[in-house]
Amino acid sequence: MRIPQEQQLLPLPEENELTGEVLRSVFSNPENGYGVVVLKRADGKGEAMLAGSLSGVMPGVELCASGQWVDHPRFGRQFQVATSRFLMPRSLAGIRKYLAAVLPGVSDVTAEAIVDRFGEGTLEVIDKTPEKLLEVTGIGRNRLARIIEAWKEEAASREDVTFLLGIGISYRKAHEIVAFYKGYSVEQVVTANPYRLGKDIEGIGFLTCDKLAGRLGIDPEAQIRVAAGLAHTLLMASQEGNVFLPKSRLLADTQVLLRLSDEALDRGYQEAIACNSISSMIFPDSEEPLCYLPEYEFQERSLAALLNAHLLNSFPPFDRLKSRPQLPGEIELNQEQLLAVRTALAAPVSIITGGPGVGKTTVVRRIVEIAKENKLEVKLAAPTGRAAKRLAESAQDPSAATIHRMLKFDFATKRFEFNQDNPLKCDLLVVDEVSMLDLPLAKSLLAAVPPQARLVLVGDKDQLPSVGPGAVLHDLIECGRIPVVSLWRIYRQASGSRIITSAHEVNEGHVPSLANPPKGTTGEFYFYENDDPLGCQDFLVKLCSKGIPEFFGYNPMEDIQVLTPMRKGECGTIALNRRLQEVLNPPSPEKPELTLAGGDETRVFRLGDRVMQIKNNYDNRVFNGDMGRIVSVDREQHSFRVAFDSETVVYRSNDCKELLHAYAITIHKSQGCEFPVVVTPLLGQHYVMLQRNLLYTAITRAKRLYILTGSSQAVRRAVQNNTPMTRMTRLAWRLMNPGVPPRRERHPRQQEFDGI
Repeated sequence: MRIPQEQQLLPLPEENELTGEVLRSVFSNPENGYGVVVLKRADGKGEAMLAGSLSGVMPGVELCASGQWVDHPRFGRQFQVATSRFLMPRSLAGIRKYLAAVLPGVSDVTAEAIVDRFGEGTLEVIDKTPEKLLEVTGIGRNRLARIIEAWKEEAASREDVTFLLGIGISYRKAHEIVAFYKGYSVEQVVTANPYRLGKDIEGIGFLTCDKLAGRLGIDPEAQIRVAAGLAHTLLMASQEGNVFLPKSRLLADTQVLLRLSDEALDRGYQEAIACNSISSMIFPDSEEPLCYLPEYEFQERSLAALLNAHLLNSFPPFDRLKSRPQLPGEIELNQEQLLAVRTALAAPVSIITGGPGVGKTTVVRRIVEIAKENKLEVKLAAPTGRAAKRLAESAQDPSAATIHRMLKFDFATKRFEFNQDNPLKCDLLVVDEVSMLDLPLAKSLLAAVPPQARLVLVGDKDQLPSVGPGAVLHDLIECGRIPVVSLWRIYRQASGSRIITSAHEVNEGHVPSLANPPKGTTGEFYFYENDDPLGCQDFLVKLCSKGIPEFFGYNPMEDIQVLTPMRKGECGTIALNRRLQEVLNPPSPEKPELTLAGGDETRVFRLGDRVMQIKNNYDNRVFNGDMGRIVSVDREQHSFRVAFDSETVVYRSNDCKELLHAYAITIHKSQGCEFPVVVTPLLGQHYVMLQRNLLYTAITRAKRLYILTGSSQAVRRAVQNNTPMTRMTRLAWRLMNPGVPPRRERHPRQQEFDGI
């Protein structure tokens, strides 16, 4: 394969070792560890550009790097780093930068004061006579104690950090690894099985682990490598929503990844089965074994068992429940809505599904009212905070909570407090936005449902599926054992809304009218043609910052939400968030901020920014999809506070990988949310994402105003494409065949043992 000219590296004859102080970081990509820094050479030969596993290396650090000089066609002469090791800084400037970086509570100002007082002997003072730091203004006994403790930890970690740097781990990631394995020899852990890092350390993927294994001399056919490769392939499949892969596809995809012989791969596969690295299940109707990550096989099996058991429960028929008559002014329920109410209160598990404007809210409210009139204990839950808030409003019950908060995470046991051994105390559990439920969360939820409780699942089957693995709502409907009531009649009040009617048109496969209201009038649904990605980006930014606020009166920081199909590209979340932050929350002396390096995603977190949590953090009680606002920034502590609906959380620089700016978010991340105004770009560059349920989901997130901009051709493509990728799950089969469990594929040696 021919390497593009701009990527060719032309080696120079000399190989060398460079030592010096890092002056500044030029580029840093925490995802792959690659970084470029400028080094002030200790030999007095000026500055050198270093490139390699240097992501996160801080200015002031002294490095000894071995490698090779190369001439890069675009970036000139640079030193390609093979290995590096950490040295203590020697210059006064380097010492100042080092102290501010590694010691908590030591700002740039305090570090400068310490170095001004002790000069080149600063590090020796901290190491041997730290009490002398009390001579520095601003350092008291409490701060001194924190400095001493941090210094001891830093000293203890230097050897491990040096080892990790030597095998190609970035500086920042090395410190994260050392912190995770605190109390253990990092060298011993990593040398024994470098693939552990992929499980234990976020941001380290299989490919990085595989490179480390090669550097450590691990045999390419080693069992730990094959097992890790198989698990990685299954993990990648789960990120596409799949719970398992057929054996043939698992082996084929892993073959591409590992490049092993068929014999070596098959041998590793059998060993992986034997040691339970993967679960291989043989179903009666499957032509080949189906391979799971063990946790997903357990969750699918457990969820099916819990549902099958709960479906055997019986409850009094609806007619035996007391119900007050219809009150004047109340909306009269139609036949489908009445059936939904009756079914929910009589069946152990029921599903209510339907699109916007069909009265799901009214039905839920009536179910809750009747349950409470009959002295039933009611609980309400939804997957996200915004969905839970909407449920509380619609059911007129402020106790509605997210599923995570309802189940209560126990930090001591690392499990939910409410589970099969300690079920919830309720007679009726209503769960909204069930299309968002993935397999792990659904299993945890069902485990906590008590036998005496009716379980009512409410959702729109035509929405996008869950972000996590599984297709829970689809499987529950498909199994045929759970009563499903579909609401389809649009309320008179809703039928006048172009947002709702357009959503239903899209769902039925019809391109909605893209004609805008007459000039001088206002409407709810607008379309603006713009085929050029950069032009569309500019238009969208002007629309959010000026057009919508001036013409419609909405607050751009509170009311307007941009929903886009993808993260990358001119109209992806990365680019749009950067532009929208510039115009909606520009920098000023009154707005403190923190800048965090991250390659092409280097981000500035500024006071007032809208942000989103992108992973569950049980310690802070914030969860994937929670949205909040930065309410304070502490530059000295390198931290800021984010106010969410129910929590205010402190984020330090290392925690910020869990946050994204949320001026623009993906349509997938918007599930369970509603916003007064939604703006969506839809372009040809979004081709792979253009599906009917994607556009349908985006439209249904808007309450008062929806604006679509981009290519009308892309809109038509999305509407016409109603073939979303089918997720590989077996939940429906397990529910339909409760007495026919699949059997496990066994290792040949296990089979021989079984026959003895």
